[in-house]
Amino acid sequence: MAIDERIPFVAINIAVLTVSDTRGLAEDRSGDTLVQRIEAAGHKVAARDIVKDEIADIVAQLKRWIDDPAVDCVISTGGTGVTGRDVTPEAFAQVFEKEIPGFGELFRWQSYQKIGSSTIQSRAVAGVARGTYLFALPGSTGAVKDAWDGILQQQLDIRHQPCNFVELMPRLREHEGWGRKS
Repeated sequence: MAIDERIPFVAINIAVLTVSDTRGLAEDRSGDTLVQRIEAAGHKVAARDIVKDEIADIVAQLKRWIDDPAVDCVISTGGTGVTGRDVTPEAFAQVFEKEIPGFGELFRWQSYQKIGSSTIQSRAVAGVARGTYLFALPGSTGAVKDAWDGILQQQLDIRHQPCNFVELMPRLREHEGWGRKS
């Protein structure tokens, strides 16, 4: 599991979505942390938004970005807990064509190393819809750091071996007769 420096880096376009009833851009530390890490890795932040913890609002924003050829990946922060207002996984499930169950499993395993059994409260999920990767992270800055540093930074780098999500991007829509978004 290493970076193969012989392979040229491919920057992808990532949209950042914060799901919160209370945060604005000025208070969005998790979104800021995610943006900083995305840019430091060499990727482009294609868009950023904050939506309320409402399934319809989350689904509408996801669909806009899924349909946007300038967005390859969406990473959200917030709304993945178990309270009544936490509806991000339900919203994501409405747009997924395929789930990536290993993401949530790996996230919780990594999180367990730091916060123990409290990680069971996280419902982090991932999937693919019309050629766009979708990742839903918890709303804490610690969770964002853990997910990016421990999973996403490597999987969103085409040089990561033995395999990664970026190298699969041209094939995500092959069932439709499409390649990578253009």
